Amino acid sequence: MTDVNFKPAQTLPRQGPDAKQPDRPETEDGAALTYDLIELLFFAYRDFTGDPDDVLAEYDFGRAHHRVLHFVERNPGIMVTDLLGILGITKQSLGRVLKQLVDAGIVEQREGHHDRRQRLLYTTERGHALATDLALLQQKRLERALIGLPDGSDEIIRTFLLQMIDPEMRPEILQLIRSSFDLKAAD
Repeated sequence: MTDVNFKPAQTLPRQGPDAKQPDRPETEDGAALTYDLIELLFFAYRDFTGDPDDVLAEYDFGRAHHRVLHFVERNPGIMVTDLLGILGITKQSLGRVLKQLVDAGIVEQREGHHDRRQRLLYTTERGHALATDLALLQQKRLERALIGLPDGSDEIIRTFLLQMIDPEMRPEILQLIRSSFDLKAAD
């Protein structure tokens, strides 16, 4: 769950006639690998997560903190065990990040309603404000990207992203984000 956060160079390497190009391997059926898509996805992710990185740095937080904060904000009262499943991390990794969020007054833990051993997670008022600020930064980037695309492109992008997820995980992820889809459909 470690992320290395750094300020990337603002320019790409020069692509002159003397620039050495790496070999372009092919797939088993002879098709060229889609390095352009791989690299575009890498750079898009870098910038998408980079916008919140500057805000998170003010708290001495990183991307792991952002992921935890996001899913606690979107799922008030989520159990720690469910959060572990969503993030696909170890209890030890989550424990370290969660402790920092709790100590900073961003997330609070409450006992379960029926089982006092359960730990239910909620964002505090301060945590809600931070989660909203981070989501707005990412929403602005998405809106800028969608502006020049034809109507309905957002649905194609949703389908593409869903197809990137392992097939056996898609139903669970769709259930998790269903409320977002339902809200879009109501608009």
